[in-house]
Amino acid sequence: MKRIRVGVAAAATLLGAVTDAVAQNSPDWTEPFPPFRIAGNLYYVGSKGLANYLIATPQGLILINSDLEANVPLIKASIEQLGFKFSDVKILLISHAHWDHDAGSAKIKALTGARYMVMDADVPDEESTARGRPGAHVDRVLHDRDTVELGGSKLTARLTPGHTKGCTTWRMRTRVAGAERDVVMLCSLAAPGYRLVNNTAYPDIVADYRRSFERLAAIPCDVPLTSHGSHRPPSEPAAFVDPERCRAIIASSREALEAELARQSAAPAR
Repeated sequence: MKRIRVGVAAAATLLGAVTDAVAQNSPDWTEPFPPFRIAGNLYYVGSKGLANYLIATPQGLILINSDLEANVPLIKASIEQLGFKFSDVKILLISHAHWDHDAGSAKIKALTGARYMVMDADVPDEESTARGRPGAHVDRVLHDRDTVELGGSKLTARLTPGHTKGCTTWRMRTRVAGAERDVVMLCSLAAPGYRLVNNTAYPDIVADYRRSFERLAAIPCDVPLTSHGSHRPPSEPAAFVDPERCRAIIASSREALEAELARQSAAPAR
């Protein structure tokens, strides 16, 4: 595979708050954003508002998140701008089964032949052909702590449910600023508009969120990356290293959940 170096002038860190609480069809979801190398063989190939991550290996590419179907040409162009071939995407992963992160999965599979790997609890939504669902065949069903490996790169899938039942946080190690670092691609932790009290469709939602926060707090995290893009001016790769921000994201998300739970618990029963 052809590969080119991408200068730090094109780089921007992706350390925004973990949230899906953005307006539907938000303009920045489909707004092009320059692709860039985060560190090692890890790249950003998403739009301004939706994050896609690319892991380049000698045996092909791993792509995380397919986003909106309308974003597939944007993702393809970003991968090719970095000097890779879109057809070399061998494995497709997602963070969770929400349309802004998975609607393009079937199209990417059709264009590249990539194997689609999804956490078990999100598989029914991925294979569903209902309106708003991708209808994409899942080639490998994942479980907590399963690993995905290609060309010497390894990602570990951690089940962090709440936002969806199969919400998946991805962890990998790569060299950042001359040292081996733990990169953690956090699944969304927010509960925008979610019913936390008497949720018959998801009765364990609060317990799942709380378990996820505990699990995430125990995962080594040097470089936190999120499902939605939030960018700051270009800087050296060392700027991505921010363990304190990783802890802050988890803590603030936990506080927000408990506050919303308290609000809903105090509200008059309908």
